[in-house]
Amino acid sequence: MSSENNQIGASGAVMPKAIRRKGPILEVDWDGMGHVAEFATRSVRLACPCAGCVEEMTGRLLLDPASVPLDVAADALELVGGYGLRVRWSDGHSTGIYTFRFLRERCPCARCAAERS
Repeated sequence: MSSENNQIGASGAVMPKAIRRKGPILEVDWDGMGHVAEFATRSVRLACPCAGCVEEMTGRLLLDPASVPLDVAADALELVGGYGLRVRWSDGHSTGIYTFRFLRERCPCARCAAERS
């Protein structure tokens, strides 16, 4: 994946220019030049990588999707160092750290989807 227009953090992770809550969408502007990801907030919540949602040793999913409300919302966003994002969810969950690399690898934009194919 090209990162020519992105800021690179100390960890080597791509740092987005902006992250916004837009109703049921979490918008990540990767480069300020049109590369924008629009993640459905529920899909981000269901992909939580924390130890309470994913078994650390095996990677087995522990989170029951039925336990996450269909209208779950990102109540607050917090940067974690220069490498990730913590989301405080409307269902009370807030322990997951979504690294920028994790989000970029799942970027749903057409450009990234084509690169993964």
